[in-house]
Amino acid sequence: MPDPEDQTLQVRIETPVRGILPPMVTPLLERDVLDVAGLERLVEHILAGGVHGLFVLGTTGEAPSLSYRLRRELIERTCRLVNERVPVLVGITDTAFVESVQLARFAAKAGARAVVLSAPYYFPAGQAELLEYLHHLAAELPLPLFLYNMPSHTKVVFEPETVRAAADIPGILGLKDSSANMVYFHQLQLLFQGRPEFSLLIGPEELLAETILLGGHGGICGGANLFPRLYVDLYDAAMRRELDAVTRLHRQVMSVSKTIYSVGHYKSSYLKGIKCALSCMGICEDFMAEPFHRFREPEREIIRRHIETLRAEQG
Repeated sequence: MPDPEDQTLQVRIETPVRGILPPMVTPLLERDVLDVAGLERLVEHILAGGVHGLFVLGTTGEAPSLSYRLRRELIERTCRLVNERVPVLVGITDTAFVESVQLARFAAKAGARAVVLSAPYYFPAGQAELLEYLHHLAAELPLPLFLYNMPSHTKVVFEPETVRAAADIPGILGLKDSSANMVYFHQLQLLFQGRPEFSLLIGPEELLAETILLGGHGGICGGANLFPRLYVDLYDAAMRRELDAVTRLHRQVMSVSKTIYSVGHYKSSYLKGIKCALSCMGICEDFMAEPFHRFREPEREIIRRHIETLRAEQG
């Protein structure tokens, strides 16, 4: 049963959640040492771009590779730095039910406004099992919950009918989709036509423009760590249906994708590229949680040149 003390921590968040909520990287100095000064600069850099929220301990934040101690430190420091200027969402995905609950309770006490959960990885759950898991978990959480569809990493999809059923569970307020499958996303939009309070957010920034134009609520886009104003401007232009501006800004977003994310040879290139770019911009260190390592000097020089070009494109 939920702890009565934790039940008093229930926090309301305006629904549907809209806008740009960057999935913040986790600045590191060493394997288990947070780059505290870099974190402060990063938070201020992101908030200065006019974002609508902040998401910590997601994929871009390398959450599964971080110790539980460091996760808690990151949550506490980030919430204190943000100081309620925007809602902070915290990833609580874990293979252990109890660890997800405990992290959510810590996040609530630290000042977070909601938590985010992908399907538990390693053991692939069936859809009925997944829905039962969500019923049990939501009843234990002191904060609203967003689902996170990330099948490339979890090997499990939140099927549309499972999402529809999960939306009836008290406290589940929306979903972030990082499948890059727009047919799936459109199926969800159709299912939730009568539920305008349920947020549908996109992960891949390459799909942000069409998502907003077709009725989605916002984006949790990694590139907003680097250029938060660009993604906010694209969101605003799409909301106003200013198609010329949408086209121009979408082209700039695609430039980030095809440059910063294309350096290197491994699937970790996206993460390495963002962290390296932030380091080149003087915002935070680019140490990577193992098993990854930061870009070496040849790749770093390429990223440095890309950043110069991207800044020039954006004026």
